This record gives sequence, C-alpha cells and structure tokens, in this order.
Amino acid sequence: MSSISRDEVAHLARLARLELEPDELDHLAGQLDQIIGAVGQVSQVAADDIPPTSHALPITNVFRDDVRRPCLSSEAALSGAPEAEEGRFRVPQILGEEQ
Repeated sequence: MSSISRDEVAHLARLARLELEPDELDHLAGQLDQIIGAVGQVSQVAADDIPPTSHALPITNVFRDDVRRPCLSSEAALSGAPEAEEGRFRVPQILGEEQ
C-alpha cells in the first residue's frame, strides 16, 4: 500500500497541468511512493558531522594567472582587414540603422 493516495497524485497532476488517466494515477502513486522512500533513506544517511558539498570530489581552479604579454598593435591587427575605419574593423551594417 502506498503512502501517496490516488487523490494526492491527481492533485499534483492538476497543479502540474497534466491530464492523467485513472490507471496512470495508480501507477504514479506507486512510483512516487518509491521516490519518497529513497529520499527517506538518503535523509537517514545524511549526518550532521558531514559538511554539505557541491561536488563529490574536491575541485581546484586550474586556470593560469593573468600575465601581461606582448600583443599585436592596432596597425598590425588591422593590416589584414579588408576595410578599417578610425582604428577599427569596418564591417557591413546589419541592423539597418542610420549612421
């Protein structure tokens, strides 16, 4: 016998805006009961002396430190551009706005 009643499943289905057939209500009542049982087992295992975690294994930041390095000058970057204007790449207008 499940601890979730058929009426409770029907109520949850209405809240979720799901249309369920009568046999689906019975089937889902059993499934929801199993889910609640599994959550209950996890609650029993969880202990106060174990800190909550977001990952099963400890993770560390693997990114490198930001270090300034030489880069292209504006002139060098624009040297291969088909068109440039005022020190920037010139591209075709796409939004149809007037300049």
